[in-house]
Amino acid sequence: MEEARALLAAADRVCVLTGAGVSAESGVPTFRGEDGLWKSYRAEDLATPQAFRRDPRMVWEWYDWRRGKIRGCAPNPGHHALAELALGSRSVRIVTQNVDGLHEAAAREVAGAGDPSPALPLEVHGSIFRVKCTSCTYRIPHRDPVRWESREVLPKCPVCGALLRPDVVWFGESLDPRILSEAFESAREADLCLVAGTSGLVHPAASIPLATLGGGGSLVEINPTHTPLTTMATLSLRGASGELLPRLVKGFD
Repeated sequence: MEEARALLAAADRVCVLTGAGVSAESGVPTFRGEDGLWKSYRAEDLATPQAFRRDPRMVWEWYDWRRGKIRGCAPNPGHHALAELALGSRSVRIVTQNVDGLHEAAAREVAGAGDPSPALPLEVHGSIFRVKCTSCTYRIPHRDPVRWESREVLPKCPVCGALLRPDVVWFGESLDPRILSEAFESAREADLCLVAGTSGLVHPAASIPLATLGGGGSLVEINPTHTPLTTMATLSLRGASGELLPRLVKGFD
């Protein structure tokens, strides 16, 4: 931990990459694997453009259920620690694979009446609490429950009348190239990449820390278990991010 704190102290520019493990400590379900079954469907069967075209009512029912589960979760000490770090004087960019909005919530809580924007994350996989049009460029935050009883009551675009969908990256879709480019640029310019709660298996996001290493920076991993990034990391801290992140960033601004 002291070695990791020394690396953080020496870094003028920091890129942070977070994954599902950070939000799991807030009680956010993963919705993957056996625990992710919903009415005998897997996430991989529902989170696709094909599923939405085939049965948008069912997909929205599932997302409304998911949003209800996540809506009851709150940022944990790990989220707050990263928000405090990003709202300090140094250059910190938070990049997240999570779609739950908890980094944004933590940023607003820590900033209070101040500006939360330095701690707002780049959401490479989108946000479950935004919607976008399936036809035009309309996109807006959306946290309210969704009516899904019939196709007629599904949310529709106020601009063109087409169906709205969750603003998340589905299986088979490409990540937003602008967001991905910004994430990799931040990593390349960073003196330190801090990776917390990610398996290091989902690409291209899992390659973001490698850009920091390629630029001569350091990589600090926080994870309870070994990951594909462990052998490349400058340091690996074993444990829960909600416990280790506050210790790591305490006293930094």
